[in-house]
Amino acid sequence: MLLAIDCGNTNTVFSLWDGEKFLCTLRTSTHHARTADAYFTWFSTLIRHYGIELDITGVVISSTVPRVVWNLRVFADRFFGLRPLVVGKPDCLLPHPPRVDPGTAVGPDRLANAAAAFDRHGGDCMVVDFGTATNIDVVAADGAYIGGVIAPGVNLSLEALHQGAAALPHVDIAQPERVIGTNTVACIQSGIFWGYVGLVNGLIDRVREEHGTPMKVIATGGLAPLFAQGEAHFDFIEDDLTMHGLVVIHAHNREQGTI
Repeated sequence: MLLAIDCGNTNTVFSLWDGEKFLCTLRTSTHHARTADAYFTWFSTLIRHYGIELDITGVVISSTVPRVVWNLRVFADRFFGLRPLVVGKPDCLLPHPPRVDPGTAVGPDRLANAAAAFDRHGGDCMVVDFGTATNIDVVAADGAYIGGVIAPGVNLSLEALHQGAAALPHVDIAQPERVIGTNTVACIQSGIFWGYVGLVNGLIDRVREEHGTPMKVIATGGLAPLFAQGEAHFDFIEDDLTMHGLVVIHAHNREQGTI
């Protein structure tokens, strides 16, 4: 059984893969001070709720928060006796190495997204990932990550608007009935929702034009289904894309004999 861990700026996700499917997916807030013992207490409590008999034979980690990785390494070693594979580290081999500017550090979640997108859909595609940032990851015909786009995330934009303008309230993200709002909340919701639909669709069109070939668009992240309702140009919506990428990368390293 493989334990895949994706640590983002806001949430950390744990998924158990039995070789054919994900048995469960658990989420906790990301906090660099959370200890290995605290991770295990939280993890084991929820696993008992699902009634899963743990037999962890591998651990793979993707983290955009470097300070968290140490405690996750200790968690894997102390409680499962395993040395985790950490995406982005030199000893972690990728199925298709990225082609970016020399010295560029590519986010491990983006590498996982590229691996998953190619495994499921082949090359010449892009991933729109709605997280703390809104990322577009571009995958070449041969499966290599070749760059992309980073824009402020939806919740980040809402929080900045609320903090920067004292008179504006914090609102929930929702599709408004009309573009023209007739009260403050409706105006903000319209600006965020339709603004991001326009942003995402505009970027998708520009990436396609620059890439020069037809491209499939895969959306992931919790807000992907919401923006699909606003006619965002997605071909597929897959909430487990990053975790699947971690499974693909772990399998590749096992085949290459590095783990």
